[in-house]
Amino acid sequence: MTTLRRAIDTATTVLAEAGIDSARFDADSPDDEFFAQYHDVVTARSQRIPLQHLIGSAAFGPVVLEVGPGVFVPRPETEAMLEWAIGQRLAPQPVIVDLCTGSGALAIALAQHFRAARILGVDDSDAALRYARRNAASSRVELIRADVTQPDLLAELDGGVDLVVANPPYVPDDAALEAEVAQHDPPHAVFGGPDGMTVIPAVVGLAGRLLRPGGLFAVEHDDSTSAATVECVTGTGLFDDVVARKDLTGRPRFVTARRLSDEEERRQ
Repeated sequence: MTTLRRAIDTATTVLAEAGIDSARFDADSPDDEFFAQYHDVVTARSQRIPLQHLIGSAAFGPVVLEVGPGVFVPRPETEAMLEWAIGQRLAPQPVIVDLCTGSGALAIALAQHFRAARILGVDDSDAALRYARRNAASSRVELIRADVTQPDLLAELDGGVDLVVANPPYVPDDAALEAEVAQHDPPHAVFGGPDGMTVIPAVVGLAGRLLRPGGLFAVEHDDSTSAATVECVTGTGLFDDVVARKDLTGRPRFVTARRLSDEEERRQ
């Protein structure tokens, strides 16, 4: 109610400053159609339909994304990885790859910060890419339909990428989820096998191939698989500075690492 009252007060001020004598009435007179729509939204939300589906959008960092049935709704937890990424010093015109881009959230948010970057978003879902294309329409983000486990994916970029970020499906298959996730997020974008680690090794290997020496990598994971993800990244022998990091709620959420040079790799 406080937020609604504040919105009405702001609208009243704007209308009054425009010289409208009926400013308060115009700002504070919702009609029957408004209340009918509001009732419909509340009813739908009570049925555990995600609010983002009802309003058609989701905020993520500096951007607002179009979302709905068929695409994973970006979560605030992933904003911790975004904050880490934009805090890194990259080349003046870096190449950035966002694996499992979904709605394009990370790719588009990174494009807002690294304005001279070439940014590619990869996903294998036609439904997700339909949203991503609309979201990326006014950006420089390039979208590619491909499976991130494909062995030769983006081979033309091998050794030339400055930053790889990934938010793959990582929830263990038997995890108990809220109805909003279990009933409305696409399972293909949520579940990562019995232990949640089915896709992560492929993402780690792909990052190791794509990144230039000194390039940076970040991958999100389930809060129960931080140690397994660290072990997966370390076990390749391709990275150092492997760090387990927490999300904004303090839960283990993503791992970052730096790609070794060929000489450093030989010394491992």
